[in-house]
Amino acid sequence: MTIKRMGLAVLAAGALAGVSLVNATQTQAAPRQLPNCGAARMLCAEVENSTQLFGHYVGHDEPALNFYSAQHGSGNSMQYSFTLPKDPPPSADPRFSYSFQLRPALWFGMVLCDTQSYPVQVDHCTPDSDRNVVDPRKSPRHPGAAFMELQLYPPGWVQQFDSQSCDATHWCAALTIDSLSEDPVAGTLLNTTCSNQVLGGVEYVNFAYLTRSGRPQGPPDPLHFDPVASGKPDPRKALMMGQGDRITLTMHDTSHGLRAELDDATTHQSGSMTASARNGFGQVKFAPTGTSCTETPYDFHPMYDTSSPAPGADTLWAAHSGNVSFSDEIGHFDFCSAVDTATGTCVGKEGVPGDQEPADDDDFACFPASASTLVPVTGCNGQNDGFDGTSYLPRWPDGSKQHPTSILFSSPRTGHHFRDTYPRMAFEADLAAIESSAGNQPCDTHAGTGCTLIPLTDDGTPAAFYPFYTKGQMAQGCRWSIGNDIPGFTQNDFGRNHQYGQLVSDPHLVFGGGGAAAPRFFNFRQSLANPCQR
Repeated sequence: MTIKRMGLAVLAAGALAGVSLVNATQTQAAPRQLPNCGAARMLCAEVENSTQLFGHYVGHDEPALNFYSAQHGSGNSMQYSFTLPKDPPPSADPRFSYSFQLRPALWFGMVLCDTQSYPVQVDHCTPDSDRNVVDPRKSPRHPGAAFMELQLYPPGWVQQFDSQSCDATHWCAALTIDSLSEDPVAGTLLNTTCSNQVLGGVEYVNFAYLTRSGRPQGPPDPLHFDPVASGKPDPRKALMMGQGDRITLTMHDTSHGLRAELDDATTHQSGSMTASARNGFGQVKFAPTGTSCTETPYDFHPMYDTSSPAPGADTLWAAHSGNVSFSDEIGHFDFCSAVDTATGTCVGKEGVPGDQEPADDDDFACFPASASTLVPVTGCNGQNDGFDGTSYLPRWPDGSKQHPTSILFSSPRTGHHFRDTYPRMAFEADLAAIESSAGNQPCDTHAGTGCTLIPLTDDGTPAAFYPFYTKGQMAQGCRWSIGNDIPGFTQNDFGRNHQYGQLVSDPHLVFGGGGAAAPRFFNFRQSLANPCQR
């Protein structure tokens, strides 16, 4: 076993949990199908070879900030402070915008150990250790990695498990852990029977809302996940946070796995979740042949000691680079004039009223006005690779009372009592990964040609807007925002969209390449000294 200070006791811990899990010798008796990461309503970490996994491109536009520090513990123990966005009053006026129309989720990320996840070349992963940093250009024997996203969900959104969002006025949060059941060296994937039975499929997911008790609502593990009990936030259990609330997020390792805690200074309530076998988290045994689907209770620990920009100090299988990071997951919502509720597709016109055109292939995961809990709006939450939805319009926080406010968040702190800063950071946008598959422009992620910092719409023109990060000062210290320049707050916008820098390459293992690595151009990135440390 690779569990820090747990050894074989991790198997016994599963038996103590309120959530039932199978052990390493049992399989699911009655096959069933759960949503996979290629489904319209799933929010999964973006993989670098989604077409091979799902048969079509699956990904998200995720402008991100990566934070770097060589300090001991900076890769596994950190604290953020942030203020949640506030929406304008409900209005049918199309000039108004709301957080759920800009993004389905905001998230804070970290890389975790999962010995059954990509690249499945070694059977060990020492938690909280930079011995796990293995440059794929030198060796494919990198410990198996999962990616954790502490996701924050806005009010009024139709969520990924066909349920409503937190509610019409509150934010809530979930601990999500994505693993990839793939051997890139041999070019094999988890068998089809099993991938159809686990949440996420080949990219399987552990999912649990942060609750006031610290216990999951329902089974978080991918084999026993219950879309109702586990996927729909229960206001009696899940932590509900008000718009504009001031929150502290603390993430650190424990003997039973990563623990995430949210403390709401406005309401004086708190919620937490530990990614432990005791809480029902589990890993799926990699089985490329046959039909077996075996799950082991598992404590998910952070992978690295520090947070480094070095090759191999990340997830390895994801499009994004980085270990400690923040991202706004944009590029989903678009208006739709008429929805077929039976198929969840747009059968009318897409786009903002007054600027509409016939619906196209990216108008799916659509919902009627009755499903929107905040404002009566008909729309779609599909993958907006036409780059013409609300995320790509100047509807972002800009001081206007018709637009929501921005999340205002600190850079992470680490060390004793979280007093130490991350001295370097990077702006990063995974635009090339999406542009290469959208078909709107000749973006080649192998050669690094034809990709643009402002993506092209399906009409062949540059997107009307692309959000960028700014920094400003509050009484509590320096804070980041995302959206547009905000009067009275923004001190530096780092050249607006130019902040994302140049298209860069990162090494990735070649699927079925016997361990060979090749450069892939997925991200625009600019690294610099962290200007928002205090």
